[in-house]
Amino acid sequence: MSQPQDIDGVLITWGDRLFYPGNRIVKGQPQPKLSALAARQRAAAIRKRIEATVIRRAPQVMVKVTGGGRGMKAIAAHFRYISKNGRLEIEDERGQTMRGKDALRELADDWRYGGSLIEDTSSRREAFNIMLSMPRGTDPASVEWAAREFAKAELADHKYVMVLHDHQANPHVHISVRAESKHGRRLNPRKTDLQRWRETFAAKLRERGIEAEATRQATRCASRYYPALWQVKASDDGRLLKPRQVARQGAVTQASRDAARSAWRRLAAAFAATGREVDRQLARAIEAFAGGASHRAVPEPARPIAGTKVPTQTGPVR
Repeated sequence: MSQPQDIDGVLITWGDRLFYPGNRIVKGQPQPKLSALAARQRAAAIRKRIEATVIRRAPQVMVKVTGGGRGMKAIAAHFRYISKNGRLEIEDERGQTMRGKDALRELADDWRYGGSLIEDTSSRREAFNIMLSMPRGTDPASVEWAAREFAKAELADHKYVMVLHDHQANPHVHISVRAESKHGRRLNPRKTDLQRWRETFAAKLRERGIEAEATRQATRCASRYYPALWQVKASDDGRLLKPRQVARQGAVTQASRDAARSAWRRLAAAFAATGREVDRQLARAIEAFAGGASHRAVPEPARPIAGTKVPTQTGPVR
């Protein structure tokens, strides 16, 4: 029968591989040992994430980079779009709010001249458009708060504006961030950045008492196809003939899924060996979750975003 400290060690060893894959062990550099208290706390946090994932099936946050403006003309057009031409309140990085067409023109001038000059058209991306979304039924005020805290943490030193859209099926926040920071460094989000953004957004939602997760597809033993925004819009308009279903392929993808399944099996075996009924129930839930997941490409139900413009999509990270 496993002792509690044994379970803590298993949770940290295998839970880290599932939920914190960025924690890489570098050869030749010994890893610092956690104190007993720190180990218990980390194990408890991982257990909560396991329960949220395999038992409660907590909703997964969505963070997308939906495009970006190549010049002030495109950026100003996006300001008008996300604010419904000034009818919705728009908030900047200082927490100041504005509304109306005159405010939008002043905002565009501030971005145009606030740093390196942004011409009407540019050969490079001068802003990135980000959307943070949660499923239908999530408290819109909590989504807005979490998005605001996300922006403070991840987009510090950049000009940005955000607008909550709560008049559609799923509450979501549009953020437009100036690519050049106040110190002249340029934002260039990569896949690893986007996964960290999902983790940050989910963590902020949990601070508000909203259950949310940001686990990778491999961790969920899933291989799902998520329609691009143009497909969602075409489907809403009845113009989408047949969605293309493409499973993620390749040796790296398969290896990630196999590693996740192995980690889940280790965790299930450890919980089953404790002798406690609550742990045995969790072991069975893990086995059902990891063993019953499909490798087929299954289209994610399109979240209706009525009126969404067709953007250049850098891609959803799910």
